[in-house]
Amino acid sequence: MAKTPSAASAEPYRSFAALRHPEFRAYFIVSVMATMADNIEHVISYWVLYQKFHSPTLGGIAILTHWLPFLLFSVYSGALADRYDKRRLVQISMLMFMVVSLGWAFLFHTDSVEQWHAVVLLTIHGLAGVLWGPASQLLIQEIVGTKILQSAVRSNASARQLGILMGPAVGGALMLIFGPTAGLVINALLYLPLIAWLARTPHGARRPHAQPMKRAGGLADTLATIRLAQGNYTLFSMILLAGLSSFFIGNAFQAQMPEFAHDLGTETAGFSYSVLLAANAGGAFIGGVLLESRSLLQPNARTTIVLTILWCIAIAGFALTDNYPLAIALMFAAGFFNLAFNSMAQTLVQVHAPAPLRGRMIGLYNMSNNGLRTFSGITVGILGSAIGIHASLALSALVLLAGAVALLAFSMRAAQA
Repeated sequence: MAKTPSAASAEPYRSFAALRHPEFRAYFIVSVMATMADNIEHVISYWVLYQKFHSPTLGGIAILTHWLPFLLFSVYSGALADRYDKRRLVQISMLMFMVVSLGWAFLFHTDSVEQWHAVVLLTIHGLAGVLWGPASQLLIQEIVGTKILQSAVRSNASARQLGILMGPAVGGALMLIFGPTAGLVINALLYLPLIAWLARTPHGARRPHAQPMKRAGGLADTLATIRLAQGNYTLFSMILLAGLSSFFIGNAFQAQMPEFAHDLGTETAGFSYSVLLAANAGGAFIGGVLLESRSLLQPNARTTIVLTILWCIAIAGFALTDNYPLAIALMFAAGFFNLAFNSMAQTLVQVHAPAPLRGRMIGLYNMSNNGLRTFSGITVGILGSAIGIHASLALSALVLLAGAVALLAFSMRAAQA
């Protein structure tokens, strides 16, 4: 199959090109706040749940229930983004995030949280993320266009990582100063700026020329979208790579991070937990800034696979080390490689997707990149209950490494052919 040159890499662009765009710059700022709120909620809720239940299985269930909606509804969400006003879809998702934060606050205040509550709230949180994904990605492309899309995607990924980086610090401070309940109430307010910005921007309105399939959603629609993706090697390989990385690892190690922090033997496990999460997010954020400032690593399928291999090595090393400074360094490296390969893969998918079905293709990518994280709750979390989370994470990383090497070999043969 012939490769189509990436429009995003056809011409060189200035460093931080997307951030020079006023509308994107405003979106970047409010997105950082929303992403930070998302991660503050995770930091507080995961910590309280760990302190109350001390259950690796619950950590696995948290991943399972949070990401299952992505597996079931991502393509449908992409179809909605193709057809309806993307601004309203994102606003609805922000309101759902607020409901979840306030729900955790009530349960923690009344000391009535049970495991089934976690399942319900994480599922709602997952549904909000499903609705947010394709709509926000299409919104970015409508703001900046195709020429600097790589810059916009990488900057948006950096915004997410900046939010993740700030989340542990701000979440820890909110817990320390106000307690979990008040911290979560304050957190719910951080979604309001994005809601307000979406109310005034002209970008993201319904596209009258969109050509949705006759039936949106369901297994038949997903299979039809997969068949369309198979016609383009770059598009299909990036979706497959995202699926493999999410199936075996995803971000399942984050839900288990309290136990990793405890096992590393530091005296203050709570502080160590925040530092490890911050190191991972910091590596991603600094990686995004470095790559943007130098206009490095233009979108390329083979480079994306190599970066995934390096990510696997960093994750496996983190799982096996008992040295806390080395664990921090490996989390930092993992964040850098994760940002690099994910932003590159997403850019390639958005550029190569057919315009009338771009939302569905992004939905399919999100299903692969996020929905298959459902099973990383099994490969890392639930398997970790049987053999230990260090062994389960290392094993998952090595299996993914083998799959990425095989995909790289296939891509090289395809290029020669």
